[in-house]
Amino acid sequence: MTIVLDGTGLTCQDVHRAAHGAGVVLGSLERAEAAWRTARSLHGPLYGRTTGVGANKGIAVESAGLDLLRSHAGGAGPRVGRPRARAALVVRLNQLLAGGSGLDPALLPVLAEVINRGLTPPIRAYGALGTGDLTALATTALCLLGEIAWVAPGRRFSRGARRENPRRETARPAAGRDAPRFALASEDALPFISSGAATLADAALAVHRLRVLLDAAVAVAAHSFRAIEASPEPLAEAVQRPGNQRAVAARLRELVGPTAPARVQDPYGYRTLPQVHAAVLDALDRAQEAVTVELNSSPENPLIAGGRAWHNGAFHSAGVALALDALRAGIVQTASLSAARLATLTDPAHTGLLPFLAERPGLSGVMILEYVAHSALADLRHLAAPVTLGTAVLSLGTEDHASFTPQAARAALRAAGPLEAVLACELVAAVRALRQRGLPWDSPLDPAMADRPLDADLGLARSLLPGLGLARTPLPGQHPPGGTSTG
Repeated sequence: MTIVLDGTGLTCQDVHRAAHGAGVVLGSLERAEAAWRTARSLHGPLYGRTTGVGANKGIAVESAGLDLLRSHAGGAGPRVGRPRARAALVVRLNQLLAGGSGLDPALLPVLAEVINRGLTPPIRAYGALGTGDLTALATTALCLLGEIAWVAPGRRFSRGARRENPRRETARPAAGRDAPRFALASEDALPFISSGAATLADAALAVHRLRVLLDAAVAVAAHSFRAIEASPEPLAEAVQRPGNQRAVAARLRELVGPTAPARVQDPYGYRTLPQVHAAVLDALDRAQEAVTVELNSSPENPLIAGGRAWHNGAFHSAGVALALDALRAGIVQTASLSAARLATLTDPAHTGLLPFLAERPGLSGVMILEYVAHSALADLRHLAAPVTLGTAVLSLGTEDHASFTPQAARAALRAAGPLEAVLACELVAAVRALRQRGLPWDSPLDPAMADRPLDADLGLARSLLPGLGLARTPLPGQHPPGGTSTG
């Protein structure tokens, strides 16, 4: 499939698809062309075009743009993965199509060719703050100029080369002599790098992946509901508030089906699930909205619009950082409930089975899953530390409130892994409990109950999560109306 980029309709899901191989097609270039014509007609001091940048904003310069790119390229740490680098290109191309940069629109088809040929810039992990992804985009610009090589699909470097001489990775062209090139003019340098496109790409990828996992979390919980015969009363429509809370409860009712509750009240992992999970979905909705707005906006400084240049601070991404902080905190709450349900699945008081769902008395069964889940949960708590409590002062105090939005986006992207691990632990235990109670679930998970390493089970369970997130019908093996426990 291909994604049409026009500066107005890019979504987090589109960014995910493009990051993983979908091609792009350019929509209208009209807004970009209008801004370019306006920029060429302007006179007087224009930040980054006729002046230096940062603390050098008051110094008139001529043709210093390419030096700006060379001085700002680089960064430190490992190269980001191909999907993230590819997503950054897609986001920046879409922003440029929104107009406002004043950059030569002839560049835009070249960027589209780069994406469609699977080429990426060698972007490094460290170098960005909330004022813009300067090192990543300057590196990209030097790739366009031919001073740094694009990384071709499938290209690998030896560990020794990466350790001893990081620059060796770009010592020769990766895409051959026909690699896409564009002779950026000096005045196009700042307009190209004046963006947080790489940060927004990470944020969009995180939002998409976390939505898939949070959808799956409801289906995983439904297995646990059936495994311990949890009461459906907390899921009743009469209990719920409008919005995500009501939707979560309705989906659980649909997936669980009729039950014969074994207790008057169940632990909070079951009883408060609609309330807690709705809170993280509310945070996810806000994060998605904040990121989507920025994906289709012009963060340029100066912004070329309405026949003039507007010097501004629209590049500041405080709103995205705040939304991602709230999202990561909400994920901890949902993962904590999953770990709590896992504890009940190992407890005979709730299942009527042997402790830890063991095959016979005295064995460990799935005991280790609690350790695995809480290890992953500890990482989620660490990743939830809010970045919005701090800022940086840069460039001789000129930029005195640089946010840490890139760090918020990276933490959100990293949170997906441990969240997967927690949910996988619950799923493995719930499926085992269902089987032991004579309520089989049509699952490729290993049915063996003997004590054995469970890493393969967890790996398979993680791979099943996206499909569970799509489930909208009662799960196989649910209780028939009036069903009773066999344990």
